[in-house]
Amino acid sequence: MKTWMTGAAVAAAATIAWPETAFAAEGLKGAELGRLWAVPFVGILLSIALFPLLAPHFWEHHQGKIAALWGLLVAAPMAAIFGGTPTAGALMHAFLLEYLPFILLLLVLFTTAGGILIQGNIHGSPTTNTALLAIGAVLASFIGTTGASMVMIRPMIRANDGRRHNVHVVVFFIFLVSNLGGSLTPLGDPPLFLGFLKGVDFFWTTKHLFGETLVASGIVLGVFFLLDTYLYKREGILAPVKDPTPDSAFAIRGLVNLALIGVVIAAILVSASWKPGVAFTVLGTPVEWQNLLRDAVFVAVTVVSMKITKTEFREANGFTWGPILEVAKLFAGIFTAMIPVLAMLRAGADGPFASLVALVSKPDGSPDNVAYFWLTGALSSFLDNAPTYLVFFELAGGDAQVLMTQGALTLAAISCGAVFMGANSYIGNAPNFMVYAIAREQGVKMPSFFGYMLWSGAVLIPTFVVVTLIFFR
Repeated sequence: MKTWMTGAAVAAAATIAWPETAFAAEGLKGAELGRLWAVPFVGILLSIALFPLLAPHFWEHHQGKIAALWGLLVAAPMAAIFGGTPTAGALMHAFLLEYLPFILLLLVLFTTAGGILIQGNIHGSPTTNTALLAIGAVLASFIGTTGASMVMIRPMIRANDGRRHNVHVVVFFIFLVSNLGGSLTPLGDPPLFLGFLKGVDFFWTTKHLFGETLVASGIVLGVFFLLDTYLYKREGILAPVKDPTPDSAFAIRGLVNLALIGVVIAAILVSASWKPGVAFTVLGTPVEWQNLLRDAVFVAVTVVSMKITKTEFREANGFTWGPILEVAKLFAGIFTAMIPVLAMLRAGADGPFASLVALVSKPDGSPDNVAYFWLTGALSSFLDNAPTYLVFFELAGGDAQVLMTQGALTLAAISCGAVFMGANSYIGNAPNFMVYAIAREQGVKMPSFFGYMLWSGAVLIPTFVVVTLIFFR
């Protein structure tokens, strides 16, 4: 009851802060909005960050309801003030052009990657482990950080379950496979796909983030190899630990799913290049044929993957629908709560977030790319990195064509901050906690939330300082 009363108070205050002129035919006028409209957005991000730590069982059973509540605290005042039709139009715009393709891409990559099974027991020497991490990092840009994490984490754990020291292997796996590796294509990490939906070219990230990714991943891989070599040699002078996994032949099953991922990539490239100029309108939102075709291909590939992949492959991978359902529910609330926030950010220095604009601007008004990198990264470390990317994308002007050209360094800073620094905590990127849970289930004594941050602080923060000095100063 108290929550609903608080929501009503916020809605009432927002009514005063948001005059009717703020909602015109072309959308929300961000310069006329009050900051109270950002409360639901901040609330849902803090809920995602804190509930799994403070009340994990409550969160597990009620996360969908919590996300819906925050979304309702935006939608209900909009409907009350401006009427059902304009509100439905705004929600439909967010649903059809941003939420639906975003979730369908995650679904198809989640499904296809979940059908690829790596079998066999590889023995985890420093060279082998470094090679596996490098392979996983490359895979992440093509099947997503979630997909690569699902495919690689169990083989990685099996390879090292006969070693006394294996915690660091999983920690560096999160750094590289679940985060850094996903920075080269829109398939790799959700923030970059949202950028693609906003108009960023598919191969822009490949061309413009390659150097940053190579340096960051190279440093982290190098540190891992040195640390793993040291620990491996220490283990050599101790009594050996019996390997609990019996030796078996190496094999990769479900390879047909790699071909299906190729179909997904082709559909995305076609949607970016084929412009038939045909669209139909739903509540004022134009749905273009090329995007409709792309999303239909995502659905078709998902169905085909489920039909043709052997059930035992998915069972061996621990595949369930739980993670993707959780993401779908949470992002429904996030995309709803973001509607007024994005409008305010588009207003730039004339809007209510003028102080934030000042933080990422130099005295002459030009963008401060160091600030963009670290502020995007700092928020992505503890809040979901996909909406954080969108916040700073809009703060930088929100025009993909401008950002890809004159603002290329700024867009690179935002992209790297969102993708790289999602590795700074367990909650920075969706696969992090999934890998943590699987590792614990397999008997790896993973560090606590703050223990993990000691690792990331020691390894990643110096790495990001180097990236800053080389690329963003």
